[in-house]
Amino acid sequence: MIPVAVVGVGSMGQNHVRVLMDLPDVELVGIADCNLDATRNIARKYNLPAFADHASLFDARKPAAVVIAAPTHAHFEIAMDALARGINVLVEKPIASTLAQAEAMIARAQQMKVCLSVGHIERFNPAVIELKRRIDRGELGKVFMLHARRQSPFPGRIRDVGVANDLATHELDMMCYLTGSRVAQISAQVSQVLAHDTREDIVFGLLRFANGVLGVLDVNWVTPTSVRELSITGERGMFVVNYLSQELSFYENPAALAPLEGAVWDFTVQAGNQIRFQIARREPLRSELESFIHAIQTGAPPVVRGEDGLEALRLALQIVELGKAKTDED
Repeated sequence: MIPVAVVGVGSMGQNHVRVLMDLPDVELVGIADCNLDATRNIARKYNLPAFADHASLFDARKPAAVVIAAPTHAHFEIAMDALARGINVLVEKPIASTLAQAEAMIARAQQMKVCLSVGHIERFNPAVIELKRRIDRGELGKVFMLHARRQSPFPGRIRDVGVANDLATHELDMMCYLTGSRVAQISAQVSQVLAHDTREDIVFGLLRFANGVLGVLDVNWVTPTSVRELSITGERGMFVVNYLSQELSFYENPAALAPLEGAVWDFTVQAGNQIRFQIARREPLRSELESFIHAIQTGAPPVVRGEDGLEALRLALQIVELGKAKTDED
């Protein structure tokens, strides 16, 4: 049994508590949040010790691992305190507020020889796992482009980051993961149209990866419904993932398999059949937490490393900087 703590028991933190309570190899030893009244309510529900701050929790309960689901601005302090104590860390995305903070967290984890993982949960979505398997098997052939759409109404609970750090980091990590390549060039446009603060709530990005694949990023907090979809197009067709429904479809390009007689081009595109794959649905959060515990037990690298979180944050911050610079020019 691995003693695990949760720091931050807002919306996401409560889900971590729920799942951790059900994992066979885990003993949830306590929770902490600066909102002590809310924390005590959750603690009573699960019969857990409650603390007003993470340091008291660490000192009193001595966890071997911690899930950090506090607001982004608190990630660095909590994670560094945990790592200094030799505690394994799973921190929600974005990994930190700044690149310097993220780099310091990674260095500290390496120094202490403990696990540092980042909650890019879509890596554990069953539809994404199946998509990655099929891409790696060459079923798409040469990959040309990706188009990621992550849109929703503004979440009032988020006050310390804009939509780039909150939502775009998911898709940036996913694009890097699926292409297996680093971003070579970025152009971006951002906008702020809601009255909640001055942070961006609309982001459009165009990315060129080192292997030549193009990526389109379409993310916002102003759409009155939730859209979570990614398409990836190659010479043999197009895969489409719906993250929310965990569905994976493939649109064939039959011309890639049997070129038209007399065609003057080496490559062309035709409309083909749509195939919907049967996916065994599973809660990605449970898979993420099981993977984190497995990495601790075995010493294997986590599926999502601190370096992956750093790269997603770097790209998100770069997009915001480029978009604001373009706005200032206009």
